[in-house]
Amino acid sequence: ENLLQKTSAPFSSNSHDAFVSPNTLNLSSFAKLMKKLKEMHPEASRYKIVDALLEVREKNKGALSGLSISSIVERTSAVL
Repeated sequence: ENLLQKTSAPFSSNSHDAFVSPNTLNLSSFAKLMKKLKEMHPEASRYKIVDALLEVREKNKGALSGLSISSIVERTSAVL
């Protein structure tokens, strides 16, 4: 997806506050983020969640880098 190519975000399976370098959000990290958001917002479609993530990215100067997973989840939840 285009989202994966332009997005970077911190992610660790052991900590929601661990960071990874920019441009390293891989499919596995994206899938885990999507799973968490879907669990929190079962009424939201995948497209709605992706749109919310894109809005969070746009509000953060076009990148998710520098944000913790918990922050991404919190901000995306606020949009949803």
